This record gives sequence, C-alpha cells and structure tokens, in this order.
Amino acid sequence: MPEDVSKATPQDCRDESSKIAVTNTCDVAIVGGGPAGAFAAYLLAKRGAHVRVFDPSHPREKPCGGGVTGRALALVAPLLSERIPAGVTVDSARFEDATARSAAVVLETHGFSTASSLIVTGRRGFDRALLDGAIAAGAVHDASRVRDVSLGTATPGVTIATSTGDWHAHHVVGADGANSLVRRRLSRAFERRQLSIATGFFAHGTTSREIVIRFVPQPQGYIWSFPRADHLAIGICAQADESQPGPLRDIVSTWITESRIAPDSSLEPYSWPIPSLAATDFAHERPAGAGWMLVGDAAGLVDPITREGIFFALRSAQLAVDALADGRDPAMQYHAALRDDIYPELSRAARVKGNFFRGPFTRLLIDALQRSEPVRTIMRDLVAGTQPYRTLRKRLIGTFEVGLAWQLLRLQIGW
Repeated sequence: MPEDVSKATPQDCRDESSKIAVTNTCDVAIVGGGPAGAFAAYLLAKRGAHVRVFDPSHPREKPCGGGVTGRALALVAPLLSERIPAGVTVDSARFEDATARSAAVVLETHGFSTASSLIVTGRRGFDRALLDGAIAAGAVHDASRVRDVSLGTATPGVTIATSTGDWHAHHVVGADGANSLVRRRLSRAFERRQLSIATGFFAHGTTSREIVIRFVPQPQGYIWSFPRADHLAIGICAQADESQPGPLRDIVSTWITESRIAPDSSLEPYSWPIPSLAATDFAHERPAGAGWMLVGDAAGLVDPITREGIFFALRSAQLAVDALADGRDPAMQYHAALRDDIYPELSRAARVKGNFFRGPFTRLLIDALQRSEPVRTIMRDLVAGTQPYRTLRKRLIGTFEVGLAWQLLRLQIGW
C-alpha cells in the first residue's frame, strides 16, 4: 500500500476492544459490509492495510433475487477458496449451500426454459462468506452504527462518528447502498428519478429449482421468482418516480395467486431502493474525492435493465483498491477506471431500457427464444453476465431472426 495508507500500527485497527481503543485510527474505514464493502476489505487487508468495516446489521437477508453470475463468482473465487484460519468462526450458512447451481430460467406463460450459469443463494450466506474472508485476511468488523462522516480540516483524513465513539481514517470507502450516508455527506444523494423500487415477498416454506420471469408492460419490466434454500424471493422493480410500493406489491400478489407458484406459503413483504441511473447521469457522477470513494450501489453501479448489481459491486471494489494501492491521486485514478471499465456498459443499458420491455420487441424476443438456439445462447450469456450490451444488437441480428432484427432497428435499440 502507499505510504499515506499505512501509517497506523496493527494495534490501531485490529484490537477488537474498539470501545477503549486509545488512538481509534486506521488506514481505511469501510462503511457497509455487503459484497462491495467486504470484498474491498479483503483486498485491502491482503495488501497489508489496517481496515475496519462498520456495519451493525450484516450479514442479513436482502430483498434481491440472489442470482450470482459466473463473472461475479470469478472475481471472488480466491476469497471463497482460501482456508479459513483456526480460531475464526464461520457461520454455518456458507455460500456453498446455494440451492440452484444451474437454475432453469423460465419465461412464464410462454413455456420456454433454458439453463443458466447463475448460482442462486440467500444473501445472508453469500455476504457472510465474503465478510468471513475479509476478517480472516485481517480486517476488523465493527458492529457500531455510523452516525456521521466528515472530512478533516486541520488534519487530512476522514472522521467517522459511530455509536461507540469516533474513528479517524486516511480514507473512507462508502459501501452503504442506495441510501448511503457517505454519499449524502461527501457527494450528493440520489434523486428519486435515479432510483428504482424493488418490492415483493419472501415466500417461506416453498422453493424450486427454476428462476421464473414474467415480462409486464406496466410498469415496464418483469416479475421474478428466484429459488433459495427454504423460500422463494419474488418481486418486481420499477422506477421510483413512476411507482409506489403498494401498487407494485399488489401486482406481485396477484401473480403469485394466479400462477400458484407459492401455494400455502407464508409471505413476508419487502421493499428496497435500487439505483437506476439514466445514461446522462454517469457523466455527472462524483464517485470519489480527496480521502473518500463510493463503491457498489452507493456509486449507482447497477444494471438499469436487469437491476443486477453484485458483479459491479465486486468489480468497483477491485478498482477502488487498485487506485488506493497506486497512491497517485486515488480519487482521480478510481474515477478514470470507472469511466473506462463500468460506466460504458451501464450507460448502454440505460439507453436501451426504454425500448427493451416494449411490447413488440418483447413478443418477438420470446418467439425467437422458443424456436432459435442461437438466440437462446445469446440470452443465456446475457443472464450470466458474459454478453455485453455493446455487442448484443449485432449478435442478435446475426441470428437472422428477421422480425427481431427489424424491431431492433426500428425501435432504435442500439448499443
């Protein structure tokens, strides 16, 4: 690590008695212990930094499908494969208890299914595995609640005010989701139009080996059902400035009843905001500054079509750590890496979103899926995260599905 990120002694951040720590300093404070925060902590600790992860609630179940793509798994494979040292407690609900190693994706009411390389897991188990890996590498998990974050004036660095005392860090990484406190204090909060509402139910007492998707015209998008070990995660997502949780949940409830996908299940409702930026937003994003960075959802790094964010959370953690390790203006290095690596893909998806779920295109796509193996292969790759939006149109047109190609051109679904 660069010299300015390694001035604290190991006792500063690795002493578990944080309430009575004398110096209360560390190299990097990470606010949020989800995938982005835990993976950043792991990578930083492996490089020798003294890292403290502040999160009072992780690991926990979260209102998302729980589908982890192959490219996301590839990023964290070293962490998941390392032997946990003796003395480190590992929660029994490890990532290895995923229920659908190769789930079938079913487009409901159309009778189409195809294998996917998605692994479906409960978020408690997946997040626990990542956080355990970070702790095993030397990071400290602090269950204190962060109440404020402020930049130093007289001295460089960041002050993190928590429910058990203040901490000083050379850098802070905001990995605290769409409602990020770090973002609100050091950058700017998301506008309502930049958010989606994900809402639905955990259907306890039933599960499956199929991912079920139903396209809906209003609101534009789809209903999903993802299988977990002892329940289904069923939900819908729509732009926050166009929808409210109640009516959206009614759509899901009606579908659950009509499809009988979860008979006799106990339904636990959930709602959660998810970033969903427009293409023009990325040019104005401020994901980093002197002494701070935003990663994952806190940085708005979510696919606005699929609302998949785990890969981008993990990848942004990598880019942030690389920038910190470089040491030459980490904020500028990180922002440049996002512009080169992640923003182009998300910008393309944002430009496409308005037409992707439009009736004519959706119907033609489903028809093509039913009769064309090349189209099925392309969509499998899209679901798995290996098919970028940049080449999607060209590849679909190359299948010689004439009607689909015409809609791609007529609706200006371009990448």
